[in-house]
Amino acid sequence: MIRVEKVSKHFGGLKAVNNTTLTIAKGSITGLIGPNGAGKTTLFNTVAGLYQPTAGHIFLDGEEITGLKPHQLFAKGLLRTFQIAHEFSRLSVTENLMMVPAHQSGENLINAWFRRSQVEQQEQEIHDKASEVIKFLNLGHIANELAGNLSGGQKKLLELGRTMMVDAKIVFLDEVGAGVNRTLLREIGDAIIKLNEEKDYTFCMIEHDMDFISRLCDPVICMAEGAVLAEGTADEVKNNEEVIEAYLGRGLKNKDMQAKTEQAL
Repeated sequence: MIRVEKVSKHFGGLKAVNNTTLTIAKGSITGLIGPNGAGKTTLFNTVAGLYQPTAGHIFLDGEEITGLKPHQLFAKGLLRTFQIAHEFSRLSVTENLMMVPAHQSGENLINAWFRRSQVEQQEQEIHDKASEVIKFLNLGHIANELAGNLSGGQKKLLELGRTMMVDAKIVFLDEVGAGVNRTLLREIGDAIIKLNEEKDYTFCMIEHDMDFISRLCDPVICMAEGAVLAEGTADEVKNNEEVIEAYLGRGLKNKDMQAKTEQAL
């Protein structure tokens, strides 16, 4: 689904992403881990069009998308969420979802004035779609709640719901579990698995919670110093000597060290 070929992103003399190559398979839930400063979010931002790469090429489903803007990638089905949710706080959950589809008829002044029936029909279709998403994510009890009043975990679920309002090919999730309690984190995980299995969504997610990563992701890719360090199953990556050194600065010596590494991961 995604192919990154020798991509670099430099900020002056800082090589945040350095000649990185990786692939994200269609239908997978791929985990992206690494110590702080490894280049994970910069890579996300580069693939998602927020940053222009210094070098290299990026492909979506075989089509080169290097240098395209976020709205252009959105139209092609590449979406991303952020570590801090970006909701419209004064709109309800339902209204937040209805804001997502592009090129709505009511945005055109002529349509709003002279083609009311067309506008109303489309609004009803979008409202019905939002209701389906709310039901899918078990958000019915907060459908009419202002998004600004939601908990952190509920906002993350809303972000996930917004990706369902369009035909997404791949969704990049940036620390979807950050600041979320364990109960809601399980619900978010259930929703991601359900979207993957029932709606064929492809996901790539940055996450520091290795229990969450282990439950959802295969493969797991570890980055360090702007490049891919290791790739494999969650267990293979957790027990990789180079990964342990990247997190702790030393090799695996004993079981106690392994336990400390898993806590750091």
